[in-house]
Formats: sequence, structure tokens, C-alpha cells
Amino acid sequence: MKKLLAAMLAAASCASAAQAQQGRVSADAAGSILTLEQAIAAAGGAAPSTDAAKAAIEAARANRMVAGLRPNPVAQAQVENLVGTGLYRGLRSAETTMGVTLPIELGGKRSARMAVATAQLSRAELEAAVVAADVRLQVTSLYVEAIAAERRLATAHDQLRIANDALQAAKVRVQAGRASPLEEQRADLARINAAASLERAARLADVARLNLARRLGRSIDGALDIGLLDQIPTVSYGPMIAPSASGTLTLAAADADLAVADAGIRLARANRVPDLNIGPALRRLEATNDTAAAFAISIAIPLFNNGRAAVAQASAERTRAEARRRMTALDVDQAIAEAQAESANAETTARAAAGPALAAAQEAARIARIGYREGKFSQLDLLDAERTLADTRVAAIDALANYHNARARLERLTAPAPQGGNQS
Repeated sequence: MKKLLAAMLAAASCASAAQAQQGRVSADAAGSILTLEQAIAAAGGAAPSTDAAKAAIEAARANRMVAGLRPNPVAQAQVENLVGTGLYRGLRSAETTMGVTLPIELGGKRSARMAVATAQLSRAELEAAVVAADVRLQVTSLYVEAIAAERRLATAHDQLRIANDALQAAKVRVQAGRASPLEEQRADLARINAAASLERAARLADVARLNLARRLGRSIDGALDIGLLDQIPTVSYGPMIAPSASGTLTLAAADADLAVADAGIRLARANRVPDLNIGPALRRLEATNDTAAAFAISIAIPLFNNGRAAVAQASAERTRAEARRRMTALDVDQAIAEAQAESANAETTARAAAGPALAAAQEAARIARIGYREGKFSQLDLLDAERTLADTRVAAIDALANYHNARARLERLTAPAPQGGNQS
């Protein structure tokens, strides 16, 4: 029994390797292979979300430059004792004052503004990393679906060939008088169904490739790496690693939002301090035709708006950001745990479906074909074995695709945050 199982496993692995090698050879003959990493790179450059993220970074950088600018000076002109009575009639006693007032920010407003802008820039850079991770997940899903559709199409071609062979065998048995014409009709029905399945598989393969091409922003001329579907890591047993949101991209984005809120509190407190306006001026007296210097000093009186409401608002925003950060940590931990279990289960299913189950179905179909030709098995036995083989092949392809999609989702959840940032 053990020798039989080992032989079945070896046959399955050889069949998978041969199929993958056949796909690679045909791809080399048709043109270069578009790998998954190449597809991800192409989609990243063509994705509108990537352009939006880049524009957001540029806007954040410009905002930081604006935040670092000092207030502009204010030019002032004032005319007194104008158009009165007596000595002040007309412009005879007019006093003209012209000067410049320079606002002086107090309370650290400029540094607080720059801190807010810097935190917003870091958040924009993290958002760009989030967009890149999302694009990678989307392209991986489309790529896996495309190669799975091509694998299903190859299986449909193979099943149609088998159905044609079974029909020819049935015709020979009927002509030899060893079977009734009903067997030929059954075989012809199986061939018709196989042809219809092939047509559906071809249509789905075209749609899957077209969807991938849309995401890449260009047509796909070469072949895809169909052998990627068979890549499953070596079996490793042991306890699952406890999920942790620490260091992940999603939690880093929540930390960035909290940093923006902290900087907002500092800015709100700095804005409570009134600014000082000072500046020299020059006064000309028309009555005596003399000129005198003047110096102006002004400061706002925080009577109606003392900034407490703004501080309270910023504090509430900070509380909300902190609560969302805790919620994000819990959600990411839960999502990682579920993704780990999903990935492990998908790996188990894929390994079984593409290994022992497929090998057993192939062996059963082979024996049924031989037995049917020799008259040892009925046609119903043959049709049942062929149907089981077709279903097992499709199930194996689906299981492999589900595994790779599950791995992609897990990698997206555990994507590490970029170290440092471009603060230029």
C-alpha cells in the first residue's frame, strides 16, 4: 500500500512538473514570459491610485514649505487732520504717516505649523506605501486568476481529447457488435459537453487575461508564468506564530494619524498666544513742512476668542485618533490570525488536491479506459471515472489558486512599514 501511494505521488508530481514545463516551453516559443513581479511593477506605474498618492506627497511637501514661511510685512499709510474747519481746513494741517509693520509670531507658531506639516507628509508617504501594497494584492489576485484560467483551459482541451478518444472507442465496439448504439450516443454526449466546457473555459481565460491587461495599462503579448500555480512551500509543522500588528503598514498609518493629531494640539496651544506687530514709520506735518519718525506696536486682545475651543477640538481629535489606533491594532491582529488559518488550510487543501487526490483520479481513469477497451468495465464506469478526473483537476486548480490568493492577503496584512521617510 505504501509503495502504491508513493508511486501515485511520484506520478502526480511528474505530471505537474511536465505540465508546468510544457507551459514554459510553449511560452518561450511564443515570446517572453510576463512574471508576477513584472506585472506588479507595470501596474504600479499605471495605477491611478499611484498617481494620486504621488500628488498627495507633492502637496504635503509644498504644504510644509508654506508652513515654514514667516508672515509678510504690512505697509501702512495714514493721513490725519484732513478736511476740517479753521486751521484744519483742506490739507494745511495734514499729518501723513507711512510705515511698515512686521508681525512677530509668538508661542512657537511657526515650528508648530511645520510639525503638523511634517506629520502630514509622513502620513502621505505611508499612504503611498499602502497604495503600493494594495496594488500588489490586486495584481496578484488577477495574475493568479489568469494563470488558473489558462490551466483550466488546458484541462478542458485535455478532457475534449479524452472524450474524442472515448467516442472513437465506442464506435469501434458498436461496429464490432460488442456494444449497443446507446454507448456511442453516450460517448457523443460526453464529447459535446466537453466541447461546451472548452468554449466556456476559453471565454473565461480571455476575460481573465483582459482584466489583468487593464490593470497593467497595456496589452499582454507574451505568456504568463503558469508554473507559479504549482509553487507550494515545503511542509512545516509546528505551532502558528502569534499574530501581531506591530510593525505592519496598517498600524503605522494609524500611528501617523495619531502623530498628526498630537501636532495639531501643539499648534492649537501655540495659536492661543497673541502675535506682536511692530514697525517704524515716517510722519510728515504739512503745517510746518517737518518730518518726524514714529514707531508702532500692537497686540491682539484675546477677548472673544482665546483659543480654548480650538485646543478642546484638537484634543478630541487626538482622543479619536488614539481610539482608532487601538481599534486598528485589534482588527489587524484578528485579521492576521484569520489569514494565517486560511492560508494554512488552503495549503493543506491544495497539497492534497494536487497530490494524492489527483493521482488517484488519474490512475482510476487510466484503469477505466483500459478496462473499457478490453470489455471488462462498462461505459458508465468509464464516464464516471472521466467525470471524476475532470472534477478533480478543476478542484486542484481552484485549490492552488485559493492558496496563492490566501498567501497574498496574508502578505498584505503583514506588510512591514517603510523605515524612515523622505523628509526633504
